[in-house]
Amino acid sequence: MQTTIDQFIQIGELAKKLGITTRTIRYYEEIGLMGAPERLGGGTRTYSREDVLRLKFILKLKELGITLKEMQELAENFDTNQQAFGKITPKLLEILDAHIGKVDQKIANLASLRKEIVDYRGRIIDILQGKVSEVS
Repeated sequence: MQTTIDQFIQIGELAKKLGITTRTIRYYEEIGLMGAPERLGGGTRTYSREDVLRLKFILKLKELGITLKEMQELAENFDTNQQAFGKITPKLLEILDAHIGKVDQKIANLASLRKEIVDYRGRIIDILQGKVSEVS
């Protein structure tokens, strides 16, 4: 089936739709996260539905805290294995598991910090109440 021009979206429209800059999209192309886009006669970049889905996947990984280096590693595995999901999925799971561990550690650290702040606040209130009762 041949692709028609209506199935493509231009870079500016895509950037606006996803809430990112055109520079971000170009950068992802430069570092190999996105393939080379189709171009119109004037050189304007256009993207297929598959390109849009790949970019959304990249943005979701970024939101999850996956580094660009890790994404490049995933992209290399995906592309070099003819997009075999059986090859990329274990690597993605490994990266996600590592991030889960990091998030769990951050949660534990934040819980500890919260307890310290609550304790400190309580001591300040005790001091203030002590001063108030001394004045009365």
